[in-house]
Amino acid sequence: MVILLCSIMVVFLILGFPMFASMIVAPLAMMLVYFSSLDLVLIIQQLIAGISPFVLLAVPMFIFAADIMSMGHTSNRLVDLVQSFVGHIYGGLAITTVGACTLFGAISGSTQATVIAIGKPMRDNLLRVGYRDSDVQGLIISSANIALLIPPSIVMIMYCVVTGASVGELFIAGIGPGLLLFASFAAYNYFHARKIDLPRKDKATWVERAKIFRKALLPLGFPTLIIGGIYTGIFSPTEAAAASVLYAFIVEVLIYRSVKISDMYKLALSTGVVTALVFILIASGQIFSWVITYARIPQLMTAALLGPAPSAIKILVLVTIFYFIGCMFVDQAVVIIILTPIFYPIAMKAGIDPIHLGIIVTLQSAIGSVTPPFGCNIFTACAVFNKPYIEVIKGLPPYVIIFGIISVLMIFFPEVALFFRNIAM
Repeated sequence: MVILLCSIMVVFLILGFPMFASMIVAPLAMMLVYFSSLDLVLIIQQLIAGISPFVLLAVPMFIFAADIMSMGHTSNRLVDLVQSFVGHIYGGLAITTVGACTLFGAISGSTQATVIAIGKPMRDNLLRVGYRDSDVQGLIISSANIALLIPPSIVMIMYCVVTGASVGELFIAGIGPGLLLFASFAAYNYFHARKIDLPRKDKATWVERAKIFRKALLPLGFPTLIIGGIYTGIFSPTEAAAASVLYAFIVEVLIYRSVKISDMYKLALSTGVVTALVFILIASGQIFSWVITYARIPQLMTAALLGPAPSAIKILVLVTIFYFIGCMFVDQAVVIIILTPIFYPIAMKAGIDPIHLGIIVTLQSAIGSVTPPFGCNIFTACAVFNKPYIEVIKGLPPYVIIFGIISVLMIFFPEVALFFRNIAM
């Protein structure tokens, strides 16, 4: 069964079919060959069931809010705010980039939007003070992926849809690893800039900082609205997504007037296209998940890879390896849809916290997005900066190593991954 399933998927991908086609045809073939007594109407039922969860309403709304913010003044104001506090230290501009990416990630939840909104204005500034272009691109691509861990995160929502875990708890838990990544990237860039003696900017006065902070108050209200609303129980994650669209509209259209009413149709159309792609993958993934569960493939893989009584550490290490390799080659959503139904039951049986597992999965999604050969952020940077693939990936190794260290830390010290969740919940 496993050989048939994998063979069909590989053949379809080699022939150039979209991923969702292979994820439907492969389990359909399994049903026809091994479970011919099953009614094929079940395929339609599972397609519908895959996109039925109420929490999925948050996906298009967070994407829409991110599109509005990306077109507006939010990114520039966040960059100015971070730079006013750290611009004068060694690596100040690089740390500004990391900080701005972290803040914008807490607004958009999109790594690609972060590369475009923060990367485009910061790249020229970094090159001007003496950074190598490959280092700049590695910094921007890697920092943008902090957006996957800082809520709102589409990847986290996907994981929760597949597993039934709490979106609110995973959102809150992601803050700790996200801030840890920010601190690690900032520390690396501080010592790197000090080593090569890059120039520093003049230190901003507290009066200047206060002025810049006032300008950034409205953008900072966005993560406060989402995290604060969920934490206090005012909003569910889905309601927070709806509030984020309204907030983005008020800030960028009515107050800053950086986005025109006439732009909303184009932004809504872009959101609709991205949402359709995500939902097609979710629906096809539901079929795939249902069939492999019915065929008891997770149990077969458990016996083959982990033995009769695997430890929690062994499971998490295996999860890390599989998700990391998977996200190197295909989109994170696809990997989550395919692998999570296999590993989630095993992890729950071993007593692993579903939120801890969600942090590990999200972190591997972030690493895979910046790792050759097919990390999605690499190709985003190639398009945005008009640079060849080889040049873009030259500056990635230090950040991939940092991601790996944080992954090990999350595996062996779950209290680090769950620190903010445990405080909040």
